[in-house]
Amino acid sequence: MAPPSVVGALAGGYLAGRVPKTALLLAIAVVLFYSGLDLLLRKPRQAKVRAEFSRVAAVVSGLVIGLLGGFVGLILGSLRMPALLRLVGEPASRAVGTNLAVGVCVGVAGLVGHLPSAAPDWKLIAVGGGALDPGRADRRSPHRPALRARLDPRDRLRPARRGSRRGDSGVCLTRRSR
Repeated sequence: MAPPSVVGALAGGYLAGRVPKTALLLAIAVVLFYSGLDLLLRKPRQAKVRAEFSRVAAVVSGLVIGLLGGFVGLILGSLRMPALLRLVGEPASRAVGTNLAVGVCVGVAGLVGHLPSAAPDWKLIAVGGGALDPGRADRRSPHRPALRARLDPRDRLRPARRGSRRGDSGVCLTRRSR
């Protein structure tokens, strides 16, 4: 599903500079409204996992959702997930990861597609890049000692004993003796 989504996002991002913004927002509003009504009005039923997923449905839905997402600058995971479950026939456990991975690809492709018609907001990109540095959050956190704990190969996780001090996870970190 990623290759057609990327192609659609590139094309949508490129064409977004040539289509009026009102038309783009109206198109995405109609699609999201339909998707919302579908979620509200459709009766819940047990999902049918097919032995083999539909490649045609994956290509067509990926291309259409990528094109819409490229037009408006959204990755549209809220549309891709139902398509993966209902049209493509992937199990939910696999569709979640697929949706996230395709979303990253579509986001990058949409950015590249928008470059010819609009300059990127470098401040926003810098903030996003800074947010990806986990060490930065560590330096500013009031819980710094807890975050800075480094795992040693001799460490192992074990269930916490009843009555012991533990975190919400119910797991303690202990050191194995040699």
